Amino acid sequence: MMKTRHFSKLISFLFCCAFLSPVFCQTSVNSVRFLDYQKSLPKVSEMISRKEDTLMKQFRAKQLVWPARYLYIRSFKYDSEMEIWVKNKQSDKFKLFKTYKICALAGSLGPKRMAGDYQVPEGFYYINEFNPKSLYHLSLGLNYPNPSDKLLSDLSQPGGAIYIHGSCVTTGCIPITDGQIEELYVLAAHAKDLGQDFIPVHIFPVNFKNPRSVAYLNKFLQQFNEYVPFERNMRNAFYYFENNHEIPPVVVNGKGEYITDDVQMPAEDVKAGLPPVAQRITHPEQPIPEEELATNVDRLPSYPGGNEAFKVFIDKLSADMVRELDPGQSKAFILMEYIIDENGKTIYANAISGGNERMNQMIEKAFTDMALWAPANRQGKNVPIKMKQTIMVEVP
Repeated sequence: MMKTRHFSKLISFLFCCAFLSPVFCQTSVNSVRFLDYQKSLPKVSEMISRKEDTLMKQFRAKQLVWPARYLYIRSFKYDSEMEIWVKNKQSDKFKLFKTYKICALAGSLGPKRMAGDYQVPEGFYYINEFNPKSLYHLSLGLNYPNPSDKLLSDLSQPGGAIYIHGSCVTTGCIPITDGQIEELYVLAAHAKDLGQDFIPVHIFPVNFKNPRSVAYLNKFLQQFNEYVPFERNMRNAFYYFENNHEIPPVVVNGKGEYITDDVQMPAEDVKAGLPPVAQRITHPEQPIPEEELATNVDRLPSYPGGNEAFKVFIDKLSADMVRELDPGQSKAFILMEYIIDENGKTIYANAISGGNERMNQMIEKAFTDMALWAPANRQGKNVPIKMKQTIMVEVP
C-alpha cells in the first residue's frame, strides 16, 4: 500500500514537470523523495543498482555507515586531487572516504574572473544541479558565480556552467573518470535525499600540506601579488578543516572578499620549510605596461576556431613537450602569461614557472607564433589583454 501511494506521487510529479510551470514543479518536488525521482530516470536507476553494492562494501571496509548523510568535497587544483569526506551525524567529525585523481587542469592558479578564461574557480561552492544527461557522462553543477564571484568577477561576463563531470576532458570544469563520477553522483544523491540540500565543494589552489605544491603557489604569488589575501583565506579554511574535521566557517564581506578565521599552521608544516610569500617580480620586457591592459571587457579574445581549437593546440603542445622533460621527470606544469594585442596578435609570452629553460623557450615561441585571434573588445573598441594558461606536460 505504501509503495503504491509513493509511486502515485512520483507519477504526479513527472506529470507536473511535463505540463506545468517550472515554478510549480519546483514546489511540488518536495512531496517526492529526491532519490526516488533519480531512480525514475533509467540511466541513473541502472547506475545506482550497479554502484550501490560496491559502495556499501567500501564503506564497510572503512568502518563507515552507509549511506552518508553528510558529504564534503575538497578539490586541489595544482595537485589534481579531489577528496570525498563523509559523516552521518551533525555532531560527528568528517572522515575521509576516498581521493580521486582529477584528469585534467585548465587555466592556472587563481580564481575564475571572466567567461572564457579557461579557469577552474577557486573558492567555496556547493552542488546545485544533478545532470544525468550531461555530454560528459554525468555531472554535478556548482553554484558559480557565488556571492563573492558576482562582486569580483567581470560584471557582464563572469562565466558559468562549472561542473564536476566525467569523460576526463575540460576547458574549465573539474573532470574525473566515468566510474568516479558515478560513485560521487550516487553519494551526493543519497546525501541530498537524506536532507543535505547544500553539499559543500571547496576548491583550493593547492594541498597546503604538500611543501612542493605550496612552493609552486608562492612562485605564482610572486607574479600575481594581488591574490595573496585571497589565497591566505583559502589557506585558513584548509587548516581549519585539518584541525577540526568540520566545515570551515566562511563569510563574504561587502567587497566580495572571503573572510575566514585566522588559523596557525601546525608546527610540523612550518618546519617543512614552506616558503613565505615574496615580493612581486616585474618583467620589464613586457611591451605594454600593466595599467594599459584591459581588465574588464565586453568580449574576450577568441582563438581561431574557438575554445575547442585552442584546446587542440594546447594538447598538441603538451604532447610535443614530453621529450623536453628533464631525465627522470614524468610531469611538469608550466604557467604561461601572454598578451593578445588590439589586432589579435600574441605580442608577448612568458613562462612564469615550471618546466626548464629549453622547454619554456619552445612554449613561449609556440605562443608568439599563434595565428591571429579575434581581439578583445570593450565598448566597441578592440583592446589588448593579458591571459594566463597552464600547460601540463606528462609522460603518457
